[in-house]
Amino acid sequence: MQNHLKNQVSPYLLQHVDNPVDWYPWCKEAFERAKAEDKPIFLSIGYSTCHWCHVMAHESFEDEEIAEILNQHFISIKVDKEERPDIDSIYMAVCQAVTGSGGWPTTIFLTPEQKPFFAGTYFPKTSRYGQIGLKELLLAVHDMWESNRNSLLESSEQIMSYLDETDYYEGEADEQMIHSAVRHYKRSFDETFGGFGSAPKFPTPHNLLFLMTYYEKSRDKEALEMAEKTLLQMYRGGMFDHIGGGFSRYSTDRYFLVPHFEKMLYDNALLIMAYCRAYQITKNPIYFNIAEKTASYVLREMTAPEGGFYSAQDADSEGEEGKYYVFEPSEIIDILGEELGKEFNQYFDITDRGNFEGKSIPNLLKNQNVSGKFDKHLQAVYEYRKKRYSLHLDDKILTAWNGLMIVAMCHLYRVSKNKNYLEEAIKAQEFIEDKLCEKDTLYVSYREGKRGEKGFLDEYANEIFALIALYEATFDTNYLERAQNFCDKVLSDFYDEKQGGFFLYGKENEQLIIRPKGSNSGAVPSGNSLMAYNFVQLYFLTDEKKFEELAKRQIEFVTKEAGRYPAGYTMFLMALSDYMDPPEKITVVLKDKEELADLPCRMPLNAIVRVLDKATDEYPLKNDKTTFYVCQGHVCKPPTNDFTVE
Repeated sequence: MQNHLKNQVSPYLLQHVDNPVDWYPWCKEAFERAKAEDKPIFLSIGYSTCHWCHVMAHESFEDEEIAEILNQHFISIKVDKEERPDIDSIYMAVCQAVTGSGGWPTTIFLTPEQKPFFAGTYFPKTSRYGQIGLKELLLAVHDMWESNRNSLLESSEQIMSYLDETDYYEGEADEQMIHSAVRHYKRSFDETFGGFGSAPKFPTPHNLLFLMTYYEKSRDKEALEMAEKTLLQMYRGGMFDHIGGGFSRYSTDRYFLVPHFEKMLYDNALLIMAYCRAYQITKNPIYFNIAEKTASYVLREMTAPEGGFYSAQDADSEGEEGKYYVFEPSEIIDILGEELGKEFNQYFDITDRGNFEGKSIPNLLKNQNVSGKFDKHLQAVYEYRKKRYSLHLDDKILTAWNGLMIVAMCHLYRVSKNKNYLEEAIKAQEFIEDKLCEKDTLYVSYREGKRGEKGFLDEYANEIFALIALYEATFDTNYLERAQNFCDKVLSDFYDEKQGGFFLYGKENEQLIIRPKGSNSGAVPSGNSLMAYNFVQLYFLTDEKKFEELAKRQIEFVTKEAGRYPAGYTMFLMALSDYMDPPEKITVVLKDKEELADLPCRMPLNAIVRVLDKATDEYPLKNDKTTFYVCQGHVCKPPTNDFTVE
């Protein structure tokens, strides 16, 4: 028998449709049944390409013994964190409060009123190595629910009071926050292998973008060197898929050799942005090459025929993590022949000994002279690999992550002049407008003709971010107007009139036990941080006082959270940096509208560009030709007819 997940759209929920556990999606019916039967809720949160979610599912949720306990004593609810970031945000905060850490799968026990009283992440089926097993945990919770419920309810109230507490920073936004974050990264930087801190190492490309922005304004070479070292090491290691392109989720070791093999759309989008910026700053072609290889992967494997980008690819093949990606030397020799195969193996460190469970992850960490000498042979190896095993594709299309990839494609178009990237960005935006939008209301996801929930803050923040990027890649003011429309929607539905900032879910969303905000950036920039950035950019692009005031208010709000640990808020710090020290502002007066076609590719990624289609008294044409007025702060250069990116 199938459970209550059979009509869901989420690939993650559908992975559990044949479990013997009587799963419900998050719904009113589940909570009403819990109240009627006087049972606690067992809440499991994950996503479809999550390795440890798979492990727990195979060990426990496919197990008849565990299912019997759950079905007899609990109401079980399964949530896709990517479809319901509102639920995930609340209960991840619970998990972090209870355990001191978080992660997926997230395991929460709730009262029928949605109040949590116990939390954890992965549990094995039975106790081992000092960790309680799910079986023992379920029986213990059931016993306490029946015999000592008051202690569970007291725990629930303590957790709820903790969630309601706010410990805001009292200081004001200033440049010291920016310097403090840079000092943090300098202290935690791994000078030998790149990245920050110890293993595991995550890419967090917005941190690298922040360091490069800091370098551009301060000329602090150390900031740029940290970003470059990390970008190069991530590429050289096994985190980058040297056969098929694209980056895995994170490195499990200090060296960036062994990744957690799942590939996420958002990581690859943000990394394309970071490599584009590094290329424009340094002019080193390797960064451009990496950005293009990553985009090629996305367009080949992660793009829907009708437009829009898929969410993720799994780490597992045939139940084994990384099996799809590793090789034995003999396989390469069989594909390329003896001589070429041996050279290929040596170049990519594919050895008999191996570097991952007896086989080899292709990498360039031991290769001092990285070149593209084997690029023309990669297709043959790629085709072989594709036929050997398969990867699960999470083919839902998420508005927020698509917004990030639209920005990435716009940036890559601007540094490459390849219009294919711009066309893909426009196609994705048209998909959002057609399938994921109704007037000014966005939706979270789309799959197989069905839309998910109404959008949360991140959907709007990322979509506005994308529309600004599309404007900067085309100078089509329709994109700018659309961005402003969505800003109005965010203000009407998400804004906290009392405390400032934006709630994660709005007036049209389900109302949960609390209304979180959250401004710190994890794997992706938070909605509140990104809205600060969006408001600053819109103020510069439109000169409207409305956006100046919104930027100021949002900066004041995020500062209350960011002040104690600025390094966790790098997207916000980029907004603050631009607000306090505006980037180069370029006003272009066109002589001929045909010149607009290649203009975006001639502009720096970090500049504010306005285009006038005719001369004015303030901005006349020079020599009766297209004229560029370039200002930095309160200093303007003489108008010129010849502008190139420095």
